[in-house]
Amino acid sequence: MPGKALRSKTAIRRLHEQYASQYGREMTIAFLLQDWDDPYNVGGMFRVADAVGAKELIMTGHTPLPPHPQIHVTSMGHHRRIPFRYFEHHEEAVARLKLEGYHLVAIEIAEDAWHYKDYPYPEKVCFVVGNEVNGVYNKVLAMCDGAVFIPMAGKGKSLNVVVAAAVVAFEAWQQPEEHSTESLPAAETSPEPVEE
Repeated sequence: MPGKALRSKTAIRRLHEQYASQYGREMTIAFLLQDWDDPYNVGGMFRVADAVGAKELIMTGHTPLPPHPQIHVTSMGHHRRIPFRYFEHHEEAVARLKLEGYHLVAIEIAEDAWHYKDYPYPEKVCFVVGNEVNGVYNKVLAMCDGAVFIPMAGKGKSLNVVVAAAVVAFEAWQQPEEHSTESLPAAETSPEPVEE
């Protein structure tokens, strides 16, 4: 049976540090928020970024930016702790991140997408999280190094963008080191037609 809930900031920090060092691995994580509509979602993403020790958020297109009152509400102040960059054009952001050595993984139900638990996430990864309604645009998806999806047991086809990003990022961060060093398979090619 669990004891009382921890309320002291020091006790909570100590607990987090203990398990982060035990279960989390050294990674550089970033998130690209492509054309998000809802500032409350953006605020929530700052909290997720802080929770997984992300380096930064990259916002593109019409994604709301701090300072914004609704971002402030859901970020709980984390928008002041996590650096962010803005790019008007999604493709420019992706190209820049690739030059900086990021491996880009789209969180999207796409052809050849991996189950999010099976993907061998490298040490430097940027998760590309698409618009709340339209997902990751095909042009952006084509520039990514891979894609992962989260299977749904119910009738909905997907999770809220913030929840999906959190699920995948925590899986990547806690993935065993040896799993992350597995190589990604080459893209599948169509079989040659058989002549009769």
